[in-house]
Amino acid sequence: MEFWKIYDQFYGPVRKFILAYVRDEWVADDLIQETFIRVQKNLDSVKDPSKISSWIFRIAHNLCHDHFRQSKRSSLNQRNIQREILGFKEAVVQKELERQQMGECVQDKMDLLPPDYRTVLILSDIMTFSQKEIAEILGITVSNVKVRVHRARNKFRAILEEHCSFEVDERSVLVCDPKEEE
Repeated sequence: MEFWKIYDQFYGPVRKFILAYVRDEWVADDLIQETFIRVQKNLDSVKDPSKISSWIFRIAHNLCHDHFRQSKRSSLNQRNIQREILGFKEAVVQKELERQQMGECVQDKMDLLPPDYRTVLILSDIMTFSQKEIAEILGITVSNVKVRVHRARNKFRAILEEHCSFEVDERSVLVCDPKEEE
């Protein structure tokens, strides 16, 4: 049996079968190609030439079946990945919300600082200006900036200790709870 004669005779029917099975021309073309590659590789193993048709269609059927099995597995993997991404997004949103709430709490307490201390803390710790840049902005000496930053941080720490209680929750996340005002 010559491969090219078999190919010419069965290409059309195999294509029709596979296309009807998978309903996707791109996938069908790949499966048709794989079918005839296997036919060519294993043609010598066919013992009864009268059963060549059923043998070729069995190969095509098995390839289609394997394709759907892999697609199903891939689909399950895709759903698992999407589920993990959704869980990750929810965790990130939760973390951002907690950070924002913590930031709001700390920001509210920062308003309790005298304006000079609040300004120097914002410039140094939030805006991350250098001490020299802060000195230029405020029109004071660098050593004065160092003193103000040190005093502002101490004052701010005292305010936070007085007005907030910090705890680490079950997820090891630092949580700021405002103390009840009496």
